[in-house]
Amino acid sequence: MNPFKNLRLWVWVAAAIVVFNGFFPAVWIFLTSLKTEGELTRIPITYWPAHPTLQNYFRAFSEQPLERYFLNSVIVAVSATALCVFVASLAAYALARLQVPRRGLILSLLVGVSMFPTVTLMIPLFETFLALGLRNTYAALILPHAALSLPVATLTLVSFFQGIPKDLEAAAMVDGCTRLEALWRVVVPLSAPGVFTASILAFVNSWDEFLLALTLMPSQAMRTLPVGITFYQGEYVFPWPLISAALVVALVPVALVIALFQERVVGGLTQGGVKG
Repeated sequence: MNPFKNLRLWVWVAAAIVVFNGFFPAVWIFLTSLKTEGELTRIPITYWPAHPTLQNYFRAFSEQPLERYFLNSVIVAVSATALCVFVASLAAYALARLQVPRRGLILSLLVGVSMFPTVTLMIPLFETFLALGLRNTYAALILPHAALSLPVATLTLVSFFQGIPKDLEAAAMVDGCTRLEALWRVVVPLSAPGVFTASILAFVNSWDEFLLALTLMPSQAMRTLPVGITFYQGEYVFPWPLISAALVVALVPVALVIALFQERVVGGLTQGGVKG
């Protein structure tokens, strides 16, 4: 019996499992947000809401300042992404173009640093921002979020910058550009898939981060979405439909960003993986 005879069938089965595993939780959260408490606890389980309602969404905004949490997350994630990509572009350009001593060691250290769990950095970060008086400020999250995404963003951009012919930069500098102007006007635009990939990774990491946001932003007015959503539950009550509605609000921006730029992200990941 030829084990590869039905290979195409097994590939489709595996793909279906992956897609189901990825989409089912999000779909289930959305359907739950349209149910009432009574319908959610009904036995047997009803997968589709019998009487869909948007009441949970109205409650999500009225019981907690969800719009404020949303704004805080947007400010932190966008600022951290911009800072991360800016610094990563400079670092990646130096590693890709300049004669940096021990370049291989630096790249290895970047890989190692990217593996550090956030919890190991909590105490030094807390003490640092407390001493600087930056707790309950946007800088308390923007700076560490950008720093945590920096190694992966730098490694991603290095592989792209190495694929840009040096002659293009030389031509730009002959026309009067400085090296930095050549970077921003020639190298970065030609590495757009890599820049988008690094930006999306940094944005998602910042948007979803919970531990630092919980520790460094204790004020209600400064909470981000992941932290704010946890305050919907009570000591003896866990309102799943209400929490699901808030989760849908939190998931929509990330889903839209990935949907809009998925081709560039996939192209960036595949191209970056084959460049040395």
